[in-house]
Amino acid sequence: MTPSPPNSRPHFTSMPDLALRALGGAVLWTNDDLFAESENLIKTPDAEYQPATFGHKGQVYDGWETRRRREAGVDQAIIRLGVPGVIYGVVVDTSWFVGNYPPYISVEAAAAEGIPTTDDLLQNTKWQTIVDRVPVNGDTRNPFRVDSKERFTHVRLSIHPDGGVARFRVHGRGTPDPKFLSYGHFDLAALENGGLITACSNMFYGSPNNLLMPGRARTMGEGWETSRRRDDGNDWVQVKLAGESTIGLAELDTSYFLGNAPGSAMIRGRDGDDGEWFEVLKRTALQPDTRHRFLVEADRPMTEARLDIYPDGGMARLRLYGSLTEKARAEIIDRWENGES
Repeated sequence: MTPSPPNSRPHFTSMPDLALRALGGAVLWTNDDLFAESENLIKTPDAEYQPATFGHKGQVYDGWETRRRREAGVDQAIIRLGVPGVIYGVVVDTSWFVGNYPPYISVEAAAAEGIPTTDDLLQNTKWQTIVDRVPVNGDTRNPFRVDSKERFTHVRLSIHPDGGVARFRVHGRGTPDPKFLSYGHFDLAALENGGLITACSNMFYGSPNNLLMPGRARTMGEGWETSRRRDDGNDWVQVKLAGESTIGLAELDTSYFLGNAPGSAMIRGRDGDDGEWFEVLKRTALQPDTRHRFLVEADRPMTEARLDIYPDGGMARLRLYGSLTEKARAEIIDRWENGES
């Protein structure tokens, strides 16, 4: 719960935003959003501003804005994470809010079973403070590290006493309920199943986290794209899988990448951080704007995958379908039962 200095870029911001609407997040409740609706908090694009765009309630803001308080209290919004998980840090983005940002914020989190109602969250849920009441700056991305390693499903943002916040980012690692990992083959690289980007050569145009998002990309901007290489190397990305597993099908989707798709790609795997890399999919030519699916015969267990693209370019999605080993399944269930994430 240690605040980071304003305008810094701590490492946790490279992790996926578990609250994104595109990942399944939702704003379930707020006590006030008279000037600008709270659902804007979890939009994917950065907030925009157009001066002198007035509606019936005043200047139109791309964010959440409450009325001016005339009594003691705070304004709050409750967000259901699109992917439950361990929170490494949050960013309270007050972009474009200058004379109307909240001077202080605090954040709480909860781990709720099933799909609780709003009444359950307000009356029957135990909330834990993960960011104490701290000051924030206006028109700034204010980052705060979170020390807790518990798994959470919901977060509650409080602004003291009122004002506007453009975006609320909740960066962390997805940790699914193991009962959803017990039925047949599934995408072991998906964020919602516990997949995580661990390293990447280049992310100039687009975050590699986009590769592991659910659903199909709708534009080129929803994928991973590197800058143009001017040497003899190639770009790559590494993915920690949901657990030790075997892969049977790989999907490399270059949708919307036309003149900038990779010429070819290969996939390797390894078992453990010190394991030796082995071939899962040999170097294979790729077509632009195409969803490629390959059956693979990698019967060796692996915990991490590496995608190499040649020489550079963009990819919309990476899917690695397979099943957990019995060892991994037992370890995940054991951690779950012991309250470890």
